[in-house]
Amino acid sequence: MTPYRQTLGGRSYQFDDLKTLLAKATPERSGDQLAGVAAANAEERVAAQICLADVPLATFLEEPLVPYEEDEVTRLILDTHDRAAFAPVSSLTVGAFREWLLAYTTDSDTLEALAPGITPEMAAAVSKVMRNQDLIAVSKKCRVVTRFRNTIGLPGRLSSRIQPNHPTDDPRGVAASILDGLLYGCGDAVIGINPATDSPQAVIRLMELVDEVRVRYAIPAQSSVLAHVTTQISAIERGAPVDLVFQSIAGTEAANRSFGISLSLLQEAREAALSLGRGTVGDNVMYFETGQGSALSANAHHGLDQQTCEARAYGVSRHFKPLLHNTVVGFIGPEYLYDGKQIIRAALEDLFCGRLLGVPMGCDACYTNHAEADQNDMDNLLVLLGAAGCIYIMGVPGADDIMLNYQSTSYHDVRFLQTTLGLRPAPEFEDWLARMGIADPSGRLTESGARNLMGSVVALLE
Repeated sequence: MTPYRQTLGGRSYQFDDLKTLLAKATPERSGDQLAGVAAANAEERVAAQICLADVPLATFLEEPLVPYEEDEVTRLILDTHDRAAFAPVSSLTVGAFREWLLAYTTDSDTLEALAPGITPEMAAAVSKVMRNQDLIAVSKKCRVVTRFRNTIGLPGRLSSRIQPNHPTDDPRGVAASILDGLLYGCGDAVIGINPATDSPQAVIRLMELVDEVRVRYAIPAQSSVLAHVTTQISAIERGAPVDLVFQSIAGTEAANRSFGISLSLLQEAREAALSLGRGTVGDNVMYFETGQGSALSANAHHGLDQQTCEARAYGVSRHFKPLLHNTVVGFIGPEYLYDGKQIIRAALEDLFCGRLLGVPMGCDACYTNHAEADQNDMDNLLVLLGAAGCIYIMGVPGADDIMLNYQSTSYHDVRFLQTTLGLRPAPEFEDWLARMGIADPSGRLTESGARNLMGSVVALLE
């Protein structure tokens, strides 16, 4: 391959190949430094960004970053690429693509039609030459709508996941957390439990618990127990009430192998979930989670920077038409995203790349206790995500996950963001909140409705 060269400040920089150029152009983050692929200093980073801006988008179709013969994710990305959808921007460079995306004439309809023609590497590349403001502006224009028992991603809407984790999977503790979330008007994206054990029996018990609550109160929402995909397939075979099939995924075949999955296994899981026919308004049955650094932590990144690997995971996600995709942005730790600034930047990159590719992106605005971040950073990120059109965020009791031991966002944070930015939950769920008296027609929570539901659920637990 021909090296890429750029002169800046009287100094000549050489980047041996496209993946090196992408890595050096990436805004600073600890994971790339750990991997030894980051720019040596700010000047080299700027030189790489200038050079990258002149690379034609078509180059990413001609120079796979991970060899086609060695990686099924690469094959999926290239074999499913829609050249007709790509045509409007096929002659552009990365820099010109940035200007095209930001143009006022490039609207939601245009971006929706473009999505199948953009590869993850193209999205990652253009994000590296954009400011945070640019990422927000384009993300906001993207439209991605999905459906199962309600409709997620409509303009002016912000959904939420209830995450009622418990360190021993105690049913009463899980149910209490679900009740807490419902009383705050949360849960329309998914009631999603991370089980403390991958035991099929324990997983099925949790599935049955959530489904009993959902059916009894006719909640137009969906549930998921975030066990390994093979456990969920087994649960489906045993007649469990599975709504969304969950799996963590990554951007290389080797990284997915470290998760114990393959593309064929994900296809098997999707077909199993579809066979149940549990959706009422749509059939988006998958739920994926990712995070920058997962491929590096598995030593499966092929020399790529972590953000480009992350974007490739969205190529996998897009193929399986999920209801939800969640970037768990600060979960892996400061080895990959060191502080609040890096976490915020990564979240906006992930949201931009996912939405540009047509993926229904939500975000777990989170951090570990040994990161240089705090809840004020998450408050800032929440507002940025809301402005950028993030489709859902997390609701964790007290913003402190007592099972996974990390800091996230609370039910109150969901209400804060909806109230402050004038956003509303999914329409079917909003109607349910009004019918139950939990919220009035304007969306404000009511004390009487909360008392009624609390009394009913407490009686159910007894």
